[in-house]
Amino acid sequence: MAKRGGFPGGMGMPGNMNNLMKQAQKMQRQMEESQKELETKEVTGTAGGGAVKVTVSGKKEVVKVELQEEVVDPEDIEMLQDLIMAATNEALRQIDEISQAQMSQLTGGLGGLGGLGGLM
Repeated sequence: MAKRGGFPGGMGMPGNMNNLMKQAQKMQRQMEESQKELETKEVTGTAGGGAVKVTVSGKKEVVKVELQEEVVDPEDIEMLQDLIMAATNEALRQIDEISQAQMSQLTGGLGGLGGLGGLM
């Protein structure tokens, strides 16, 4: 009898589980809304003091590339390639930072939910 469990009246656990499931569903909806919001954002990474600008969407797609005339040197294509790569990587990092910030806002209150994170 001593190992029977500590749930008073036998109803404590099912009610608790129901609340956890409701919280999980609510969090899932919030995460979906947050993802949709992120997809509408655009950020611009720059390199070469602004000579190269690459704009990336929240879907991590390049949507715009701007080059200032002085950076287009047929004698130094390698530098232009490096600048485009650097600007693109900066924009992608910005999108990742925004995404992580949104996720931490959503998951910040998970401390009291125990192992719920494994359910998603």
